[in-house]
Amino acid sequence: MTVRQMCELGQVSRAGFYRFDANPEPCDEDLDLRDEIQRIALEFSFYGRPRITAELKRRGWKVGHRRVGRIMREDNLLCLRRRKFIVATTDSRHNFRVYPNLAGSMKLTGIDQLWIADITYIRLEMEFVYLAVVLDAFSRRVIGWALDRHLEDDLAIAALEMAFRRRAPPEGLTHHSDRGVQYAPNDYTGLLKEHGVRISMSRSGNPYDKDYASHCTSIAPCATS
Repeated sequence: MTVRQMCELGQVSRAGFYRFDANPEPCDEDLDLRDEIQRIALEFSFYGRPRITAELKRRGWKVGHRRVGRIMREDNLLCLRRRKFIVATTDSRHNFRVYPNLAGSMKLTGIDQLWIADITYIRLEMEFVYLAVVLDAFSRRVIGWALDRHLEDDLAIAALEMAFRRRAPPEGLTHHSDRGVQYAPNDYTGLLKEHGVRISMSRSGNPYDKDYASHCTSIAPCATS
Protein backbone atom coordinates (compact mmCIF):
# COMPACT_ATOMS: atom_id res chain seq x y z
CA MET A 1 0.00 0.00 0.00
CA THR A 2 1.12 3.52 -0.69
CA VAL A 3 1.46 6.11 2.07
CA ARG A 4 -1.60 7.91 0.74
CA GLN A 5 -3.70 4.73 0.82
CA MET A 6 -2.55 3.89 4.37
CA CYS A 7 -3.37 7.40 5.58
CA GLU A 8 -6.83 7.27 4.03
CA LEU A 9 -7.46 3.84 5.56
CA GLY A 10 -6.21 4.92 8.97
CA GLN A 11 -7.96 8.30 8.75
CA VAL A 12 -4.79 10.23 9.56
CA SER A 13 -3.14 13.08 7.69
CA ARG A 14 0.01 12.52 5.68
CA ALA A 15 1.73 15.26 7.73
CA GLY A 16 0.87 13.37 10.91
CA PHE A 17 2.24 10.16 9.40
CA TYR A 18 5.57 11.76 8.56
CA ARG A 19 5.82 13.42 11.97
CA PHE A 20 5.34 10.09 13.75
CA ASP A 21 8.61 8.67 15.11
CA ALA A 22 8.48 4.91 15.50
CA ASN A 23 11.76 4.90 17.43
CA PRO A 24 11.71 7.95 19.72
CA GLU A 25 14.75 8.72 21.83
CA PRO A 26 14.36 7.64 25.46
CA CYS A 27 13.17 10.40 27.78
CA ASP A 28 15.66 11.68 30.35
CA GLU A 29 14.26 10.63 33.72
CA ASP A 30 16.43 13.27 35.37
CA LEU A 31 15.19 16.16 33.23
CA ASP A 32 13.18 17.87 35.98
CA LEU A 33 16.02 17.41 38.46
CA ARG A 34 18.49 18.77 35.91
CA ASP A 35 16.20 21.77 35.50
CA GLU A 36 16.30 22.49 39.25
CA ILE A 37 20.09 21.99 39.43
CA GLN A 38 20.54 24.45 36.55
CA ARG A 39 18.46 27.04 38.42
CA ILE A 40 20.53 26.62 41.57
CA ALA A 41 23.83 26.70 39.65
CA LEU A 42 22.86 30.03 38.05
CA GLU A 43 21.56 31.51 41.30
CA PHE A 44 24.56 30.32 43.34
CA SER A 45 27.38 29.98 40.83
CA PHE A 46 29.90 29.34 43.63
CA TYR A 47 28.05 26.23 44.90
CA GLY A 48 29.62 22.80 44.47
CA ARG A 49 28.04 19.38 44.66
CA PRO A 50 27.52 19.24 48.47
CA ARG A 51 25.87 22.65 48.70
CA ILE A 52 23.69 22.08 45.64
CA THR A 53 22.59 18.75 47.13
CA ALA A 54 21.72 20.48 50.39
CA GLU A 55 19.83 23.22 48.54
CA LEU A 56 17.85 20.59 46.60
CA LYS A 57 16.84 18.92 49.85
CA ARG A 58 15.75 22.28 51.26
CA ARG A 59 13.53 22.63 48.19
CA GLY A 60 11.88 19.25 48.81
CA TRP A 61 13.92 16.96 46.57
CA LYS A 62 14.84 13.49 47.83
CA VAL A 63 18.18 13.03 46.16
CA GLY A 64 21.65 11.78 47.04
CA HIS A 65 24.99 13.46 46.44
CA ARG A 66 26.12 10.77 43.99
CA ARG A 67 23.17 11.37 41.68
CA VAL A 68 23.66 15.13 41.90
CA GLY A 69 27.37 14.73 41.21
CA ARG A 70 26.70 12.58 38.15
CA ILE A 71 24.27 15.10 36.68
CA MET A 72 26.59 18.02 37.39
CA ARG A 73 29.48 16.14 35.77
CA GLU A 74 27.40 15.37 32.66
CA ASP A 75 26.30 19.03 32.42
CA ASN A 76 29.79 20.42 33.07
CA LEU A 77 28.71 22.10 36.31
CA LEU A 78 31.15 20.55 38.74
CA CYS A 79 33.64 23.37 38.40
CA LEU A 80 33.52 26.86 36.94
CA ARG A 81 36.97 27.72 35.69
CA ARG A 82 38.56 30.57 37.60
CA ARG A 83 41.55 32.22 35.98
CA LYS A 84 44.38 33.92 37.82
CA PHE A 85 43.40 37.12 39.54
CA ILE A 86 44.62 39.74 41.97
CA VAL A 87 42.63 40.13 45.17
CA ALA A 88 41.61 43.74 45.73
CA THR A 89 38.71 43.40 48.12
CA THR A 90 36.89 40.36 49.41
CA ASP A 91 33.31 39.24 49.18
CA SER A 92 31.62 36.54 51.22
CA ARG A 93 31.10 34.48 48.06
CA HIS A 94 34.42 34.78 46.26
CA ASN A 95 37.75 36.58 46.41
CA PHE A 96 37.39 38.69 43.30
CA ARG A 97 37.09 42.44 43.54
CA VAL A 98 33.58 43.74 44.13
CA TYR A 99 32.53 47.06 42.63
CA PRO A 100 29.85 49.41 44.03
CA ASN A 101 26.40 49.67 42.52
CA LEU A 102 26.31 52.69 40.18
CA ALA A 103 23.22 51.77 38.18
CA GLY A 104 20.76 52.40 40.98
CA SER A 105 21.14 56.17 40.82
CA MET A 106 21.33 56.54 37.03
CA LYS A 107 18.64 58.31 35.00
CA LEU A 108 18.92 57.22 31.39
CA THR A 109 18.37 59.59 28.47
CA GLY A 110 19.81 57.57 25.59
CA ILE A 111 21.55 54.42 24.43
CA ASP A 112 25.04 53.33 25.46
CA GLN A 113 24.77 54.88 28.90
CA LEU A 114 24.10 51.65 30.78
CA TRP A 115 24.66 48.08 29.68
CA ILE A 116 23.39 45.17 31.76
CA ALA A 117 24.93 41.70 31.57
CA ASP A 118 23.20 38.52 32.57
CA ILE A 119 23.29 34.75 32.04
CA THR A 120 20.32 32.45 31.77
CA TYR A 121 19.78 28.90 30.63
CA ILE A 122 17.54 27.42 27.98
CA ARG A 123 15.94 24.05 28.55
CA LEU A 124 15.89 21.98 25.38
CA GLU A 125 14.24 18.61 24.95
CA MET A 126 17.30 16.58 25.88
CA GLU A 127 19.81 19.07 27.32
CA PHE A 128 20.44 22.58 28.59
CA VAL A 129 22.41 25.41 27.04
CA TYR A 130 23.51 28.71 28.55
CA LEU A 131 22.88 32.14 27.09
CA ALA A 132 24.99 35.14 28.11
CA VAL A 133 23.78 38.54 26.97
CA VAL A 134 24.65 42.21 27.18
CA LEU A 135 21.55 44.41 27.13
CA ASP A 136 21.34 48.13 26.46
CA ALA A 137 19.17 49.32 29.36
CA PHE A 138 17.67 52.32 27.51
CA SER A 139 16.62 50.59 24.28
CA ARG A 140 16.24 47.13 25.89
CA ARG A 141 18.05 45.61 22.93
CA VAL A 142 20.44 42.69 23.17
CA ILE A 143 23.67 44.00 21.70
CA GLY A 144 25.90 41.06 22.55
CA TRP A 145 25.25 37.40 23.18
CA ALA A 146 26.94 34.01 23.37
CA LEU A 147 25.47 30.52 23.58
CA ASP A 148 27.23 27.39 24.82
CA ARG A 149 26.88 24.24 26.90
CA HIS A 150 29.08 25.51 29.74
CA LEU A 151 29.14 28.28 32.33
CA GLU A 152 32.83 29.12 32.15
CA ASP A 153 33.87 32.76 32.25
CA ASP A 154 34.70 32.96 28.52
CA LEU A 155 30.97 32.65 27.79
CA ALA A 156 30.32 36.08 29.34
CA ILE A 157 33.46 37.49 27.71
CA ALA A 158 32.28 36.39 24.25
CA ALA A 159 28.99 38.25 24.74
CA LEU A 160 30.80 41.39 25.87
CA GLU A 161 33.22 41.29 22.95
CA MET A 162 30.29 41.08 20.53
CA ALA A 163 28.73 44.13 22.19
CA PHE A 164 31.92 46.13 21.72
CA ARG A 165 32.15 45.05 18.07
CA ARG A 166 28.58 46.13 17.36
CA ARG A 167 28.69 49.39 19.30
CA ALA A 168 31.32 52.08 19.78
CA PRO A 169 30.20 53.37 23.17
CA PRO A 170 31.54 56.69 24.46
CA GLU A 171 33.79 56.78 27.48
CA GLY A 172 31.71 56.87 30.63
CA LEU A 173 29.45 53.96 29.74
CA THR A 174 28.41 51.97 32.83
CA HIS A 175 28.32 48.17 32.81
CA HIS A 176 26.11 46.55 35.45
CA SER A 177 26.01 42.88 36.45
CA ASP A 178 25.65 40.67 39.47
CA ARG A 179 28.68 39.59 41.51
CA GLY A 180 28.94 36.16 39.92
CA VAL A 181 32.24 34.52 39.09
CA GLN A 182 31.62 35.12 35.37
CA TYR A 183 31.71 38.92 35.78
CA ALA A 184 34.18 39.57 38.61
CA PRO A 185 37.45 38.06 37.25
CA ASN A 186 40.20 40.33 35.94
CA ASP A 187 39.76 39.00 32.39
CA TYR A 188 36.24 40.43 32.28
CA THR A 189 36.72 43.62 34.28
CA GLY A 190 40.00 44.30 32.49
CA LEU A 191 38.21 44.27 29.14
CA LEU A 192 35.74 46.81 30.48
CA LYS A 193 38.52 49.07 31.75
CA GLU A 194 40.30 48.90 28.38
CA HIS A 195 37.22 50.51 26.82
CA GLY A 196 36.86 53.14 29.54
CA VAL A 197 33.74 51.53 30.98
CA ARG A 198 32.62 52.13 34.56
CA ILE A 199 31.93 48.90 36.44
CA SER A 200 28.79 48.50 38.53
CA MET A 201 27.68 45.42 40.47
CA SER A 202 24.48 44.66 42.32
CA ARG A 203 24.30 44.77 46.07
CA SER A 204 24.75 41.56 48.02
CA GLY A 205 21.49 39.63 48.11
CA ASN A 206 19.86 41.99 45.60
CA PRO A 207 20.88 40.90 42.08
CA TYR A 208 18.71 43.48 40.29
CA ASP A 209 18.67 46.99 41.71
CA LYS A 210 16.42 48.63 39.11
CA ASP A 211 13.23 47.52 37.46
CA TYR A 212 14.70 47.50 33.95
CA ALA A 213 17.38 45.04 35.03
CA SER A 214 14.76 42.36 35.66
CA HIS A 215 14.19 42.39 31.89
CA CYS A 216 17.39 40.38 31.57
CA THR A 217 15.75 37.29 33.05
CA SER A 218 13.58 36.95 29.95
CA ILE A 219 16.06 38.03 27.33
CA ALA A 220 15.61 35.10 24.93
CA PRO A 221 12.78 36.76 22.91
CA CYS A 222 14.35 40.23 22.95
CA ALA A 223 15.36 42.09 19.82
CA THR A 224 18.97 41.59 18.84
CA SER A 225 19.39 44.37 16.33
